[in-house]
Amino acid sequence: MKTSHRIIFKNSKDMDEIPAGTVNLILTSPPYPMIEMWDSLFSSFNPRIGEALEDGDGMRAYNLMHEELDRVWDEIDRVTSPGGIVCINIGDATRKIGDSFQVYANHSRIIKYFEEKGYNILPFIIWRKETNKPTKFMGSGMLPPNAYVTHEHEYILIFRKNGPRQFKTKEEHDRRRKSAYFWEERNEWFSDIWTDLKGTPQRLENIKRKTGAYPLRLAYRLINMYSIQGDTVLDPFLGTGTTMIAAMCTARNSIGYEINTKFKSIIEARIKKVKRLSRKLVMERLKKHANLIKRKNTTYRSKYYGFNVMTKQEENILFHIIKEIGKEDENRFKVTYEQF
Repeated sequence: MKTSHRIIFKNSKDMDEIPAGTVNLILTSPPYPMIEMWDSLFSSFNPRIGEALEDGDGMRAYNLMHEELDRVWDEIDRVTSPGGIVCINIGDATRKIGDSFQVYANHSRIIKYFEEKGYNILPFIIWRKETNKPTKFMGSGMLPPNAYVTHEHEYILIFRKNGPRQFKTKEEHDRRRKSAYFWEERNEWFSDIWTDLKGTPQRLENIKRKTGAYPLRLAYRLINMYSIQGDTVLDPFLGTGTTMIAAMCTARNSIGYEINTKFKSIIEARIKKVKRLSRKLVMERLKKHANLIKRKNTTYRSKYYGFNVMTKQEENILFHIIKEIGKEDENRFKVTYEQF
């Protein structure tokens, strides 16, 4: 089995390299509107954003920032296949502009966009991130009523295009069965509140631009949940390459867009370590399941691994690990797999 992976260094508002309707899963975390560390980036796209912030007009800046994201979502809508899934990790912003403090509900604004495009709005996930803040409050301290709740969570929004995906060929059905997850993973992953995944640092020492990268295990989990082996995964805000690394580890193809070429060396350094990582992730899943199934009474048995499983749908689970990674050209990688 082989997969291909391509990095494209340009603004993802124009993804003409990708034919319409060819991407099975979009997984991304965009710059968050109204989070101060992304002000300069948004203002570089549209100078009116910087002017609105200077004028103290927070809502105008907020709407203009989302208009910039809408241009990317328009392209996402074009390239997503029927039945394809869009997963967007986003946080709301709390901010004082002038004398006014308020929340800017980024998740609601993005949901509105996809609703108007006719997508199925699927149940979203609350990702509760650990905070390093020494205090839990903002505003007037101990004095009511002007203290404010601190955000310690983000959203993983999930949208589906044109109803459930149809699997029409034997090859597609075979890939789907081999891509199944274990019963206990289904119970853990499909909870609407995730507390077991830690956030990642927002700054890189050698790059001025910040990164809103989610942890690898979050991307790995979502790719396993919402795609099958051999699918194509797209991240229009690739950053340090987490989505692409997770796609390699799950035997999916991937495409990533990134405007900052300084991330190139970081992505390539991570790719050099991905072979060992793919084996580690598979071994963890197998070991965890083998330990759990010892305590269960079930008659179903794995076709490839010899241990019992809880349901018939798990019998054909087959993991692939990376055998070799080759570079096709400056920004393309080919990954070869072997069965584990």
